[in-house]
Amino acid sequence: MRGPRHLRHKVAVEQLAAIGVPLGDDGVVIGTDAQRQPAVLGLSRRTAYDVLLIGGLWTAQVLALRAAGTGARVAVETGRTHVWTSLVRAAGAEQQCMTLYDVGHVPSLGPSVGSPVVIIRDCGMKPPRGRVTSAPWQSVVTLLPYLSPAAPRLLQTSSLVGIQRVSPDESAHLSRTMRLPREETEALSTLGDGVTLWCTRKDRYYSLTQPTDAEAGLLGNARRLD
Repeated sequence: MRGPRHLRHKVAVEQLAAIGVPLGDDGVVIGTDAQRQPAVLGLSRRTAYDVLLIGGLWTAQVLALRAAGTGARVAVETGRTHVWTSLVRAAGAEQQCMTLYDVGHVPSLGPSVGSPVVIIRDCGMKPPRGRVTSAPWQSVVTLLPYLSPAAPRLLQTSSLVGIQRVSPDESAHLSRTMRLPREETEALSTLGDGVTLWCTRKDRYYSLTQPTDAEAGLLGNARRLD
């Protein structure tokens, strides 16, 4: 027996140019760029990916929350569990999409294309080398409140560096390491709360992170200092 028959969807050749498919970057929307377009961080990759964020806890927590919202499993390695507990409870609900681990106790998490992992390392000014490192479908985001003795190593090994407001001396150091032009070097010490310069040694762009109503209720407004 034949089932229902429908007319085929056909488009004439001259009509193809009128068809548009909205495709954009795939990842975590961390804010908006200078053109007020979504600024997206692609954290779920088929290759190992390390991100260094020299900035505030607030931005790291927003990043963790939004990464969990994309379906990634978020593991937070921290020595101050008390500042993460309420966020983990709110994000997890009935599912363990975000979990807390003491420093040096992150287990093997078995990342895969269908179950990517984002590890947030909030381990202070001198984070030890991670027991679990970046891998295919497993990105590592390391939070540094300010430059520290660990910064040179992390700057060299990170695929992407996010810089929030820092002192003029720190700006000068970052300028040499990341090859920043003078204009952006001078701007680093005056950045507003929620503003981040994301850069590699070749590319750079600013993003402004503003909380949603739910994020503001949970984390408050954007701030550089904890």
